Amino acid sequence: MKQITAVIKPFKLEEVREALAEVGVTGLTVTEVKGFGRQKGHTELYRGAEYVVDFLPKVKVEVVVQSGDVDRCVDAIIKAARTGKIGDGKIFVTAVERVVRIRTGEQDESAV
Repeated sequence: MKQITAVIKPFKLEEVREALAEVGVTGLTVTEVKGFGRQKGHTELYRGAEYVVDFLPKVKVEVVVQSGDVDRCVDAIIKAARTGKIGDGKIFVTAVERVVRIRTGEQDESAV
């Protein structure tokens, strides 16, 4: 099993959720986060004063899938989240050693 973590622009969340549903993902976790990459924030004007926004709003989407489904899920996220502009985000794929469903005690594949 693998965990796919995607950090994307907030307005792309619904498109990513729909794309993952189309490839068979049944559950996901979404967290509002802030961060920056190469763009290193930006400056904004507020009431005539200019100020620097160091951390930009992003959304982190996490899903756990079977190892064989990783490529389809990653491709779906890329297609749904890409704008072609800086700040589109990143996708991280990591190994999952163990999963336990709290309600039933099911473990690993049957718990996903």
